[in-house]
Amino acid sequence: MRADRPYMPDYGIQPPGSGTGLLPWSWARQRLVEARYYWVSTVGPDGRPHTSPVWAVWHGERAVFSCGNRSRKARNLDARPHCTVATDDARNPVVVEGVAERIAGRDETDVVRLAMVAKYDYELTLDFLLANALFAVRPLKVLGLVEDDFTGSPTRWVPDADGRPDTGP
Repeated sequence: MRADRPYMPDYGIQPPGSGTGLLPWSWARQRLVEARYYWVSTVGPDGRPHTSPVWAVWHGERAVFSCGNRSRKARNLDARPHCTVATDDARNPVVVEGVAERIAGRDETDVVRLAMVAKYDYELTLDFLLANALFAVRPLKVLGLVEDDFTGSPTRWVPDADGRPDTGP
């Protein structure tokens, strides 16, 4: 991921080398892996926003979560796949802006199921996940900051030209 400062006019954001400086991608990735809860925000066909909490795993450099096939989230994402996924820590938030894609394959679904079972210590069956909607959100942009250095830490990460999020500070 390439890191730079996000555009935040009127907040007194310092240059990239000031304050904490640009946060490393490993900082954001760790929070995405370790967050217990996430907030998913979607937009419906009529333009109305919808936000709800979910369990998710950071898997394959994507945020992956499930929901009911007929849920507002699933219907919104089927109509408009752009969304955000945010960690539950407002003091040190990480927000993924991306595009959601359905995961339908049995093998990939089972890999995600095992990651969810390990993370949440809760038994999810493969049949349950296959019967519901499973979405993976590929980042187009990721934002993060440290509250204690609000003006010196804001960082925006964008995938490298090849789309891989595995390099950068």
